[in-house]
Amino acid sequence: MLAREGLPWVLGLAVVGALLAGIAYGGRWWPGYLLGGTALGLALFLGAFFRDPERTGQGDVLSAADGHVLVVAEEGPRVRIGTFMNVTDVHVNRFPLSGYLLRVEDRGGPRRPAFSPSASGNAQKRYLLVSPLGIVEVVQITGFLARRCRSWQEPGTAARRADRLGMILFGSRVDVVLPRARVRVLVRPGDRVRAGCTPLAEVVP
Repeated sequence: MLAREGLPWVLGLAVVGALLAGIAYGGRWWPGYLLGGTALGLALFLGAFFRDPERTGQGDVLSAADGHVLVVAEEGPRVRIGTFMNVTDVHVNRFPLSGYLLRVEDRGGPRRPAFSPSASGNAQKRYLLVSPLGIVEVVQITGFLARRCRSWQEPGTAARRADRLGMILFGSRVDVVLPRARVRVLVRPGDRVRAGCTPLAEVVP
């Protein structure tokens, strides 16, 4: 399955590549093979980047993003679990648990590399979810290359665990912020996680 943001790019490049290759074959125009092959290669790359597989997972709090856990940090009464996405990871983000989407906030800021400690101040999109644990935040954070966070959900909707939330274009970071007293974190920095599949934390009484 392909995310809808990628359809125009993938189909357009595939058509251009096929046309250039056809022109090159018919007129023996060798640069057409090079240009057509480049366009088709880009179509394949973007097809992989915009892939959107079906996901089902078990657990109290699931990962919101594919990638590697970058940070697990206590912040007063909350705990932040940040996941860094490489350009080769699936970039569709998902809700970590079920609840009511209270609001979606856009915040401006710089565009530092998403793996740097200062990236938490980057431009970002924040999703505030009212859940059985209380207020939970999912934060899409832009990076040096990532320029756009896409939201697929509107405030006021009921979100289910592992539902698609949106995506970030071309690599970045996604944080899940939980009430620290209500959960036990199950991952450590460096762990590989998958959105909608990997448990990040379990609920404690």
